[in-house]
Amino acid sequence: MQLDVLTSTAADLRHLLEAGKTSSVQIVLAHLSQIERHEHKLHAFISVAPRELLLAIAADRDEERRRGRARGPLHGIPVVLKDSFITAGSELGIGTTAGSRALVGARASANSAIAQRLLDQGMIILGKTNMTEFAGMKMAGMTPGWSSAGGQTVSPYVGPIAEDETLLGHTNPGGSSTGSAVAVAAGFSPLAMGTETIGSIVTPAVRAGLYALKPTVGVQDVGGLFTLTDFFDSPGPMAKCAEDVLVMAEILLGRSFSRAGLGTWEGLAVGFLDPDVWKMAEETCRQHEGTAEQMKAEYEAVASKLEALGCAVKYPIHLVDASELTVDGMDAIMPIAFWEFKNICIPRFLSAFDQSPVRTLADIVAFNDAHKDNCLPSPYTNQDDLIKALNNTEAAAHIEVLKRGLRAAGRRILDQAFDNEAVDVIIAPGDCSLCIHAAAAGYPIAIAPLGQLRYNGRPFGLCMVAKENNEEVLLRFMAAYDSSGVGGRRPVPSL
Repeated sequence: MQLDVLTSTAADLRHLLEAGKTSSVQIVLAHLSQIERHEHKLHAFISVAPRELLLAIAADRDEERRRGRARGPLHGIPVVLKDSFITAGSELGIGTTAGSRALVGARASANSAIAQRLLDQGMIILGKTNMTEFAGMKMAGMTPGWSSAGGQTVSPYVGPIAEDETLLGHTNPGGSSTGSAVAVAAGFSPLAMGTETIGSIVTPAVRAGLYALKPTVGVQDVGGLFTLTDFFDSPGPMAKCAEDVLVMAEILLGRSFSRAGLGTWEGLAVGFLDPDVWKMAEETCRQHEGTAEQMKAEYEAVASKLEALGCAVKYPIHLVDASELTVDGMDAIMPIAFWEFKNICIPRFLSAFDQSPVRTLADIVAFNDAHKDNCLPSPYTNQDDLIKALNNTEAAAHIEVLKRGLRAAGRRILDQAFDNEAVDVIIAPGDCSLCIHAAAAGYPIAIAPLGQLRYNGRPFGLCMVAKENNEEVLLRFMAAYDSSGVGGRRPVPSL
């Protein structure tokens, strides 16, 4: 059966499989064909699993289904993983690099906890997606979505990044989990996993017209996963519809979310932040004629539509900006990031490999210096952030003070807004700093698509945050938003 990989959701594929109208083999073949047609210009992958191995796995999933042994709701459905999730090379035929050439050839005998959880559900891992190298912990100003192992990921909506583009300008696919977002939008896979420190799921999902979720920090097993920090990071799913995000969230979090009232606005109270305040700085995302005005108009139209549909809406609400996220006036974000990267995250990640060209952060720095042509090509000719992390001498006790202070500040600021405005969900434009607040507090944050810029076709959307462990309210909002069509049809790229 012919599948439209650009529009088919995992829910669509599940219904076809359960009705016997397609097979996992056919689904895998359709997505591999799309990869073969378009990957050469999008660079969404660092590695794709061997074709014959994928087809053999898909045939096994089909046979299990025929025997009535579907392992879960997404049995036999493809997924792609950001190349920070370790996968056993002998089992799946793909390595793990975190975007670094220094880790090409590294091999592990065990899958990361999350990769194994997805496999245990009967899902089929098609490949590993491109990412900002080491999630951006290589050099300041590196274009999001670039890695020495995978090159530059390109938006399927916009094409190559403009030569004079700002860091997160309208031609940039944005964020460290860029390959995962592009893979779903381009029809390479119905589902993807990314990770987020601050904005690494949110930004690329917005710019790929997707639904996505970064769950509460610390509630998932990150064994065998590259994270930049433990304090900020959380892995999460990306998909073309809210239902798929909900099912993936249930698998990842080991929780069942209530379907009662799902798809309705009953009992939801949401607050919209002012888009004139909550936006990216011009030096980060340069606006063009009509872009800011279009995004504001469509954002405000959603608030009005929700109110007309019976959702309790407050607009605008007040939230203290990110400049207040300090500890006794000191920046805490970067000191925490550098310290945890060096002392916790890189050692744990490297220790998960049985074989690796590098074993320490110092090895990585030395490898890059020894292979400058490939590892440090123009314009990415330095590794200053890796060196800063390597030379970090902050005391663990001081970092603990910063972590406690920043977490308390993030929660105090957000909780004041939730409580003072009497809302369950705080909503902002997708291009803004709300992801910093969520990361500081450790709270879950989600994305929903809204529109496409008339300027160049780049998607834009909404981001929304809820309190700790309250993923359910975000999933409820996304389900109602998706089913009501408030944001219009999800944008599909013209490939």
